[in-house]
Amino acid sequence: MEWVIMGYLLLTLLLMLFMTTKMQNPEPMLWGRFRVVMLTLALWLVYRLVPCRFTLFCRIGLQLILLSWWYPDTYEFNRYFPNLDHLFAGYEQRLFGCQPALLFSQKFSNAVFSELMHLGYASYFPLIAVITLFYFFRRYAEFERIEFIILTAFFIYYVIFIFLPVTGPQYYYLAAGFENIASGVFPDVGRYFATHQEMVTTPGWSDGFFYHMVESAHEAGERPTAAFPSSHVGITTILMFLAWRARCKPLFWGMMPFYVLMCLATVYIQAHYAIDVIGGWVSALIIYAILHFFAKKFV
Repeated sequence: MEWVIMGYLLLTLLLMLFMTTKMQNPEPMLWGRFRVVMLTLALWLVYRLVPCRFTLFCRIGLQLILLSWWYPDTYEFNRYFPNLDHLFAGYEQRLFGCQPALLFSQKFSNAVFSELMHLGYASYFPLIAVITLFYFFRRYAEFERIEFIILTAFFIYYVIFIFLPVTGPQYYYLAAGFENIASGVFPDVGRYFATHQEMVTTPGWSDGFFYHMVESAHEAGERPTAAFPSSHVGITTILMFLAWRARCKPLFWGMMPFYVLMCLATVYIQAHYAIDVIGGWVSALIIYAILHFFAKKFV
């Protein structure tokens, strides 16, 4: 697990080296990586000295918490590449004949439906916690292997996001202009997002509890990055594979409604194009198959 994290850290350090002249303020990124290395080494050493369930849980728990730090970091790299949203919005238009992310929330705008969508989107990290705790308490022999799959899947998505600069409707629609989007015109905004992070107001019932929960999460860590494929859909699909693998029907079927809501919510709140959801399903299947084989053989 630590080798995966160090590999990703090394890759991003090399990118920083090649992009030194473009990056405006790399010092916090370097300092952050130094702290990640120190914390990772410290907990790894503690586990080696006192190998028990608690120290293993702390060792893995730290990396799960740090995922929220690594996510906006992808923006610091892909912001310097030409944006590709005009291509993906165009693919969306040709495939569906419209922009589902633009129309979905307009067609279903009542408070109950809105709250269900935001509940689904807000369930992302709780679903990760559910699988983590289930395997820790009920399938401990497989716990480290399962967490290796989850964490490595995250970093695979982060690598994709670095080199595939797609921001999603919540950023691109505002930059391109809603009149253009509604008319099926998708201008190339180039490197617009290198200096802009404005996003549309999240659709839905603005007085809802889960609406405000999603809004707070966006304010804390959302950036114009990570649209294709949808890692929310991809990771939760992998979680569903892991729930099925656990052969625990209450776990699998208890997670299923939140999974369905998640897949719908990413389009409803304009975080993703519909093709991002399809990309999330396909990528999850491929990533899980590879990591499951690798984990079974080596972890």
